[in-house]
Amino acid sequence: MAAKMSAGLLLNRVRGPGSRVEVLLVHPGGPFWARRDAGVWSIPKGEYGEGEEPLTVARREFEEELGLQVPEGDIRPLGVVRQPSGKVVTAFTLRADLDLTGFHSNSFAMEWPRASGNLQTFPEVDKARWFDLTEARRRLLKGQVAFLDILTNGLSQGGERAPETGQ
Repeated sequence: MAAKMSAGLLLNRVRGPGSRVEVLLVHPGGPFWARRDAGVWSIPKGEYGEGEEPLTVARREFEEELGLQVPEGDIRPLGVVRQPSGKVVTAFTLRADLDLTGFHSNSFAMEWPRASGNLQTFPEVDKARWFDLTEARRRLLKGQVAFLDILTNGLSQGGERAPETGQ
């Protein structure tokens, strides 16, 4: 069985004294994640199938999960990382600021509480926030932290783009 594939877009911006880098992350919606914080945030991303272009999927998923347009700018490949679940995530990065005032996610329906027969609707993403790299490392899913390393490495080498790596 082929591994599931996902693609996402990691926005980054420079803010404040010392030119602190921040990244935009999203928190999953729904009852399973409501009381969880550290280690559950994600890059805005979504699954795709054979024949779909990862960058097209990353842009689409960003807009679905945030309800906002992808900012203009030079989107660059960030890398490909295999998650502990086996899912393969392809990420891109874009240096751009984004006002989250109009944030609203698409939604999904599920039976909740379990075995109750009640169908409830929940947002796919219930929060979107900018985090500095230290806090992003704490909040991000463990399997996606490698993208912060790749981004940091690329920035420290004087560019916004890091070399593509597979893990």
